[in-house]
Amino acid sequence: MKTAPKLIAGVSTFLDDRIGPGGFLKRNLRKIFPDHWSFLLGEIALYSFIILLLTGTFLTFWFRPSMGEVAYSGSYQPLVGVRMSEAYASALNISFDVRGGLLIRQIHHWAALLFVAGMTVHMLRVFFTGAYRKPRELNWLIGLGLLTLALLEGLTGYSLPDDLLSGAGLRITQGVILGIPVVGTYLAFLLFGGEFPGHDIIPRFFTIHILLIPGILLALISAHLVLMWVQKHTQMPGTGRTEKNVVGGPFYPSFMAKSGAFFLFTFAVIALLATFAQINPIWLFGPYTPAAISAGSQPDFYMGFLEGSLRLMPSWEINFLGHTLSLSVLIPALLPMGVILTGLAVYPFVEQWVTGDRREHHFADRPRDNPVRTGIGFAGITFYGLLWLLGANDEISANFHISLYLTTIFGRFAIFIGPALAFVVAYRICIGLQRRDAEMLSHGVESGVIKRLPNGEYIEVHTPATQDIADHIRGKEEIPIIESGVDGDGIPPKETRTALGRLRAKVSEAYGTDHVPLEEERSHDERAAIGAGDDVHADAGERNPITRRRRQRSGRPGGGAR
Repeated sequence: MKTAPKLIAGVSTFLDDRIGPGGFLKRNLRKIFPDHWSFLLGEIALYSFIILLLTGTFLTFWFRPSMGEVAYSGSYQPLVGVRMSEAYASALNISFDVRGGLLIRQIHHWAALLFVAGMTVHMLRVFFTGAYRKPRELNWLIGLGLLTLALLEGLTGYSLPDDLLSGAGLRITQGVILGIPVVGTYLAFLLFGGEFPGHDIIPRFFTIHILLIPGILLALISAHLVLMWVQKHTQMPGTGRTEKNVVGGPFYPSFMAKSGAFFLFTFAVIALLATFAQINPIWLFGPYTPAAISAGSQPDFYMGFLEGSLRLMPSWEINFLGHTLSLSVLIPALLPMGVILTGLAVYPFVEQWVTGDRREHHFADRPRDNPVRTGIGFAGITFYGLLWLLGANDEISANFHISLYLTTIFGRFAIFIGPALAFVVAYRICIGLQRRDAEMLSHGVESGVIKRLPNGEYIEVHTPATQDIADHIRGKEEIPIIESGVDGDGIPPKETRTALGRLRAKVSEAYGTDHVPLEEERSHDERAAIGAGDDVHADAGERNPITRRRRQRSGRPGGGAR
């Protein structure tokens, strides 16, 4: 498109004649966005955040963040006359006495769940497609910070009503803070304003929830979007797509229309959930009192993995010089989150160090094309999922009539065995899918037509893959590896002359070896080997320039073929 639409040109000219941004508008309103469905996952989180801001503003008009005690006198008869905090009474008032209040409360809660879920799925898409690579490492870290802040925002949000469920969560939070060595007691007294529960925690959480964290989220989301805009989107490989272009629709009108419709669809789904699916019925829980306990209580899903780690951890303590270190609280509170968040933060830089790849990447990988990364991702999902599932081990025990002790012991073993098994399974699936792609390019696609040969044999006729599918498969990029061989004089490369360098080379070879190079033509025997699921590249690799180059670099026959 060499000319801008009339509407854009007219608005740009009007503004340019007065304040000078016409060129900026013409250029950016025609910015191209890829049209792959997976790129809309991040928008779900963005739209949920907008809904959270709007509904949260509505709720602040009636919510009273006070721990002062009052006798309830509202419309909910079972609690009339019961002593409770002003925060809980105002939450009941919003639910029963403010027109539309319960609907807005439930929209707010469902939007919060979708906000975290949308960010989680979006980050998984970025991880599995390698969209965090240069030059997008900073945006990856910003996204990780957004996810962390969203978890804290959720914790402060569901604590505000001061009902029995949220109070139990606050009790756990206080216990975790107390478990921090040396400074834990000081931090707990600082946050709660004295002994638990105190009178300051709800006002302080309210300020954090509506001012501090949303302000930081707004700033980080703006930075995230600006960086995305400047660096352009990644795109899936395909016909006509290169590292220097983006194939898709322009921001105006294509992307704006699609985004507007998607926002309305997201809002409609949340509104329907809020209308027909009850969530957080605080009137059934009653007001929080430190002496009351309840069975079967779980936090919102995004904090469930911490609940599961607390339930699985043995009751370990260390007593030293009159001080007690509660490992049964400290380890489950800090280790799982530390492993997940720290692992995600350093992974782009670890991968860059392992592969030595410092190129810019504007193509998104297919998960199957990097089986080690995909296996690591599924191991992390399994680790998180098992902790999340076992955060409800009491419900599992009660509903399936399984011993609670047995579920706990199972979880303690599964949390180590499960991720390792998930890695192996995901890795093998990726290799199988790569073989299927190689077979599709070399052998074609099943046509459903059966043909009889002169010798009486029946075969199915295969047709070549369509150009778009073939180009999509050929977009697979070679994963670089660190050279570990020696030159003609027997001297190894400079990077591998130390123990760390040799370790790096071995890890690089395991991470980056191309197990199934793509071949356009294969012999009949090789095709049969593919169908049997065997490794077929001992001979085919000799014709593959990527495999041959790797063998030359490694300095040994067959290097990199398996």
